[in-house]
Amino acid sequence: DLLLSNSCIPFLGSTEGLDFRTLLLDEERGRLLVGAKDHIFLLNLVDVNKNVKKIHWPAAKEKVELCKLAGKDAHTECANFIRVLQPYNRTHVYVCGTGAFHPLCGYIELG
Repeated sequence: DLLLSNSCIPFLGSTEGLDFRTLLLDEERGRLLVGAKDHIFLLNLVDVNKNVKKIHWPAAKEKVELCKLAGKDAHTECANFIRVLQPYNRTHVYVCGTGAFHPLCGYIELG
């Protein structure tokens, strides 16, 4: 209904089925941060398809191999699924991902 009424703009930046899980609204900068499988997207609030920025943050290859050796599915479990996007201060966001069952965290400078 929303598409038919022309009252929404679908995000076309990812046709890879990246398993979106977490969102953080940055109203001050007019952006939406989206955590996905191996990626963090920074989207423009006015038009989510304009000036899309994408950070590729996969799990380490050795962690992915350990995950597969443990019997986990390589496509649905052995990746870095972004689970935490939390404002840290005016310039940084704290980010955590599953890291193929070896969690890792870091900071993104919003710049």
